Amino acid sequence: MRIFKFGGASVKNADGVKNMASVLRTVGYENTLVVVSAMGKTTNALEVVIKNYFENRSELQSSIQDVKKFHNEILLDLFENTQHPIFKKVSGIFEDLDYFLGRNKSPDYNFVYDQVIGNGELVSTTIISAYLNEIGIVNNWLDVREFIKTDNYYRRANVDWDRTQTNIQSNFDTKLLNITQGFLGSDPNNFTTTLGREGSDYTAAIFAYCLNASSVTIWKDVPGVLNADPRYFENAKLLNKISYREAIELAFYGASVIHPKTLQPLQRKEIPLYVKSFLNPKDEGTMVGKGVGIEPEIPCYIVKKNQVLIRLSSLDFSYIVEDNISYIFKLLHEYKMKVDVIQNSAISFSVCFDNTYNNLETLLQQLKARFKVTCYENVSLYTVRHYNESAIASVEKGKELLLKQLTQETIQMVTK
Repeated sequence: MRIFKFGGASVKNADGVKNMASVLRTVGYENTLVVVSAMGKTTNALEVVIKNYFENRSELQSSIQDVKKFHNEILLDLFENTQHPIFKKVSGIFEDLDYFLGRNKSPDYNFVYDQVIGNGELVSTTIISAYLNEIGIVNNWLDVREFIKTDNYYRRANVDWDRTQTNIQSNFDTKLLNITQGFLGSDPNNFTTTLGREGSDYTAAIFAYCLNASSVTIWKDVPGVLNADPRYFENAKLLNKISYREAIELAFYGASVIHPKTLQPLQRKEIPLYVKSFLNPKDEGTMVGKGVGIEPEIPCYIVKKNQVLIRLSSLDFSYIVEDNISYIFKLLHEYKMKVDVIQNSAISFSVCFDNTYNNLETLLQQLKARFKVTCYENVSLYTVRHYNESAIASVEKGKELLLKQLTQETIQMVTK
């Protein structure tokens, strides 16, 4: 059993869907599960829909229409017969979306987010499954929400592994080519949940673990795992092999090629992960598995933009020790801040985090009651694994350095 995952960039238009079919024919698709993300920038477009639902109702229908038009153009490019049942199926998904937005009574942004955002994956897999069947690649469409069960921590749901494993092992036919959605699950009340942005990789790993798969392959628009994101760094180089441990370190620090939660279930069963190019499917790509370090051993650069750095110091010059640190972390947890770096001295404490849930102002009000607070928004966090002096110099050049922290193998720098 093999698991393939295709991201939004690989199916961003009709040509991408056709290329996906070509990849399957090139590498084979027997005993294969294909996990697919939303097409292109659909997730971003649906986030606009959600924003308009809460903030600008006059633009709501227009933003929904943009999403419908994008998918309809792909349908028209893939299916010559406009009477094909796929047109009605896709219309049905958007009718369900309209129905939800018209009837929803919940003011919970995160709940609404998950009910709306998952439509991107539902539409993409519905279109792709129908197209593959149309050209003779016979497959079975699955609703992932019937398999992956989670709690109701909307936008970053936690998997109920016992129920999920039972569902997959009891109701999954491994003899077929199956197509399903990444990123999604469902809670005990069968409402849609999501596993966090870029969670489709995690979906692939969940199925791999439960099915004892022989491998997972993530198909990307890059040759494999690179030592740096080519959007931000010049001369990025391909890493041929990476150990699970090293890949988990890179993912933890924010490397976007592999989702942070993806590797743990794979490591537990020693299932190899391949990252390959959907443009050159016969190339070796990168293999993540058992072993030591990385090959070749070169500095690996990771950057996270739009971070928040806050510096706290006690109002009475008392030490920032266990009770203060415990209070700070309690607030960070309460306001759902994902912490990336911490640094403290006797009377000061610095923390860099993601403000994913837009709770920064409320957090700052709470902290100012007890500490002197300095806040820097829209900062960048650079992490370099296996650093050397030239790597550090290249990151620091031309930037204002706000925080710097070194360990034996890793350096992290927060800059403006």
